Amino acid sequence: MTDTVLVTGLSGFIGSHVAAKLLEKGFAVRGTVRNKAKGQKVVEALEAYGSDTSRLELHEADLENDAGWADAVQGCRFIQHIASPFPLESPSNREALVPIARAGAQRVLEHGFSAGIERIVMTSSLFSMMGQPGRGNKMIISEKDWSDPDWKPLTAYPVSKTRAELSAWSYAQAQGVEEKLTTICPGLVLGPDTYNNSGASLGLLKAMFRGDFPMMPKVAYPIIDIRDCASIHVSAMTASGAGNRRLIAAGKTYWLSEIADILRNAYPDAKKLPKSDMPNFVVKLVGLFDDRVKGVVPDLGIFHEAETAYVTSLTGVVPRPSKEAILAAADSLIQNGDVSLN
Repeated sequence: MTDTVLVTGLSGFIGSHVAAKLLEKGFAVRGTVRNKAKGQKVVEALEAYGSDTSRLELHEADLENDAGWADAVQGCRFIQHIASPFPLESPSNREALVPIARAGAQRVLEHGFSAGIERIVMTSSLFSMMGQPGRGNKMIISEKDWSDPDWKPLTAYPVSKTRAELSAWSYAQAQGVEEKLTTICPGLVLGPDTYNNSGASLGLLKAMFRGDFPMMPKVAYPIIDIRDCASIHVSAMTASGAGNRRLIAAGKTYWLSEIADILRNAYPDAKKLPKSDMPNFVVKLVGLFDDRVKGVVPDLGIFHEAETAYVTSLTGVVPRPSKEAILAAADSLIQNGDVSLN
C-alpha cells in the first residue's frame, strides 16, 4: 500500500511544492485546506505541471478548530505541518498570531502522535533563530540559536513562529517523542512561483518591481530556493538522524540592495527597482508608521549567515545558488503577470 503523507496548508507556496515532491517520490498526499474550492485550483495547477494527482486528496481542516483533524491524520504515515498564519499586513499586537500558530501546531502534533505517525516535519522559520539582542554586525546562525520572543523589537510573525516551535518541542519532550519531530527553518524562500500562489518572500520582489521602496533597508538574509526547501522537507521525513533536529534551509546571504542589483542587471527595463540603501534612521522612522518596515528594524546592518553543512549531510540536499533562486522567482512573477517591467 502506498504510504500517505498529510500536508497541512497544501495550497500555500511551500505546501504545494512539498506536495509535488512527495507525489514525484511515489507517496500519496492528503492535503488540508480551509476551503476545498480554493484548494482545487492548486490541485489543477499541480496536474498542469505534470504531477499525478490521482494520489492526492483534499481534506478541510482549520488550525483554529479541532473538527476534522482526527480524520485527517487517520491512515497517514507522516505529516508535513506547513500551515501557519501569515497575514498580508502584520498586526500591531506582537502576540496576535501566537494563539492560532501555537494551538494549530499542538492540534497537529497531538492528533498525529496519537494516531501513530512515524515523524512530523514542521515548518518553522529562520526568524525563530536570529531574533536576539547583541548579535553584532554579523551573526552566524546555528541549529542551537533561538529568538527571544520576549525581546520587544520583535514583531508578530517572528514571535508567533518562535513560540509555536518552542511549544512543539516542549510537547514532544513531555510525550517522549522528540525523535519523531523535525523542524525546518527556512530563510527567505524564493524560486519559481510554479503554482501561482507566491509566499511572503516573493512579495518582497513584487514590492521592488513596483517601486514601493525607492531605497532598501540595509538588511541581509540567507536565501533558499523553494525547490530545495521542498526537497529538504521531504528528505527530513525519512532521513536517518533527522529526528529531534532543527534543520536550517538556507543558501548564500544577500543584502536586499544586492538582490535589487541582481534584478536590475537581469531586467534593465525595470526602472522602478531600488538603487540604494535607505539610511538606518529613516528605516526606524518609517517603521513607526509602516508595519512592513517595522519588522526589519531589529535586523538593520546585520549580515546573517547560516551554518547548513549538517543539513546537507543529513538530507543529501545541496541548495542551488541563491542568485538562481532570485532570478527564477523574478522570471515566474513576470510570466504570471504579477509584476510589470514598465
